[in-house]
Amino acid sequence: MSVHYRELGFYNTRVMFKHAYQKGFAVPAYNFNNMEQLQAILTACVLTQSPVILQVSKGARQYANQTLLRYLAKGAVEFAKEIAYQNGLGEIPIALHLDHGDSFELAKDCIENGFSSVMIDGSHLPYEENVAITKKVVDFAHQFDVTVEGELGILAGIEEHVSSEKSIYTDPDQAVDFVEKTGVDSLAISIGTSHGAYKFKVKPGEEVPPLRLDILEKIKEKLPGFPIVLHGASSVPQEYIEIINKYGGKMENTAGVREDQIQKAVQSAVCKVNVDSDARLVMTSIIRKIFAEKPSEFDPRKYLGPAREEMIKLYSYKNEKVLFSAGKAPDIMKELKG
Repeated sequence: MSVHYRELGFYNTRVMFKHAYQKGFAVPAYNFNNMEQLQAILTACVLTQSPVILQVSKGARQYANQTLLRYLAKGAVEFAKEIAYQNGLGEIPIALHLDHGDSFELAKDCIENGFSSVMIDGSHLPYEENVAITKKVVDFAHQFDVTVEGELGILAGIEEHVSSEKSIYTDPDQAVDFVEKTGVDSLAISIGTSHGAYKFKVKPGEEVPPLRLDILEKIKEKLPGFPIVLHGASSVPQEYIEIINKYGGKMENTAGVREDQIQKAVQSAVCKVNVDSDARLVMTSIIRKIFAEKPSEFDPRKYLGPAREEMIKLYSYKNEKVLFSAGKAPDIMKELKG
């Protein structure tokens, strides 16, 4: 039995991206795999009054079970309203988004199960095949007022079933052709970000290479007003890497995207920034620390709870200092409510 996203209390991304483009911020797109991550995302976004896109990958959907996920997502909207009420704050706009959908069938199933936004990633396919599958998803999704994200160019790194050893930068002219042929609502591009915690091969003391913001500016010139998306945009905070390594982990020479580069991108045409690895690192670091310091602890609440609190700090920081989305929810809600 299908359900429309409005029945669950979600919104698509169209109005969110319009405000983001006009006001120089990006809507945070945070992946979640379990209840604690979801609680942390919503708590941080309500308290900072930021719009948010809850992202579910194909793997996360399989992990959580699609039926359970639907009701978890519905509960998430009510949870966010409760936090807002308790703190004397307004509701925030929330989208439920399929991250890196790899088939029309998966995108269709998500749309029929309450997703308000879907990504179809045909970037690994020959160009014309990418155009064809993206247009097929767009034509179906738009019947239900679901927004669609496409991808052009290839990011290095590994994220579940998506992997590549090297980046292939997005061609600005091809981006124009792709948007015109597919009717897609937003476009993920490749300008030097990458998936995972090992984004760049840098030795201690070496600088992380800057993003190709010149490519972003060319795309902005050729597609004025069009929402651009950055995948693989975690900054891989070294303080959490140090905690992981201190308490038995082994993560060497990790490096993420420089925050000043993300800030410049979101003040240009980037309206959505994906963050996943950073939250995983936070959760892992806190759990490792507690296991090492309290080896007799066996109550999941005693280590998942503190991990959740630390993730709230991370998400709040991202909203306020990196993506500039804090405080932007009221204006978006005002337009959405009419």
